[in-house]
Amino acid sequence: MTEPAEVTTPVTSPIDRLLRIMARLRDRDTGCDWDRAQTFTTIAPYTIEEAYEVSDAIERGDMSALKEELGDLLLQVVFHARMAEEHGLFDFTAVADAISAKMEARHPHIFGHAAEGDQSREERWESLKADERAAKGATSALDGVALALPALMRAEKLQKRAARQGFDWPDPAGPAAKVLEELDELATAETDAQRLDEAGDLLFAAVNLVRAHRLAPEDALRHANAKFERRFRGMEALAAARGQTFAELSLDQQDALWNDVKASELRETP
Repeated sequence: MTEPAEVTTPVTSPIDRLLRIMARLRDRDTGCDWDRAQTFTTIAPYTIEEAYEVSDAIERGDMSALKEELGDLLLQVVFHARMAEEHGLFDFTAVADAISAKMEARHPHIFGHAAEGDQSREERWESLKADERAAKGATSALDGVALALPALMRAEKLQKRAARQGFDWPDPAGPAAKVLEELDELATAETDAQRLDEAGDLLFAAVNLVRAHRLAPEDALRHANAKFERRFRGMEALAAARGQTFAELSLDQQDALWNDVKASELRETP
């Protein structure tokens, strides 16, 4: 008697499973109403949010959360790719192929036969990216700096692009003087439009000054945010421990609490 042939279930990769789930969710007849209603525009804010949540998990050192947030970010890529496929534009495979080709092209010393040469890694990387932008029809060194970037990060990128063309201060003294100049101009602005203009110039100049000290403005501001939050919470806790309601204290009393918290931090710093 012949034994029946063993039936094997095809092994499905996790990414194939995810692609099928998204296709099912977007099915016009049996899919999810919310998922079917989405467009590139409506999904874009979620994509940005998920990228920030990835960064937040890294900042907190929470690897379990990082795994989850990376999955959420991957879902956003799959979502956009599925919508593009429905419009006959491209699919997920094309996205993966495109980034693979880009990474190989940007590392010719790894995947090709080119020698590393005398350029630094950063110089070589920027040169290759500039070639890519030129191939796409770029006419300015500033082309390709995404408008959707956070303003602080975009300011830094614009300044770095300009600096590669020689338009940059030789040392921190120049941008430091510019910050003082912009402070004066903001103080003397007479209309809301003027104040908006000068406030923007001041912030842009501050980014330039921080960059001149070889610091990432985004990192510096994140550090300042964390310090302010830590100290403010410390003031609230100190006021509560003294039987005080923080919001009812005078500004001088609150400032004294700030100095107490700051001094306590300095004493604890090795």
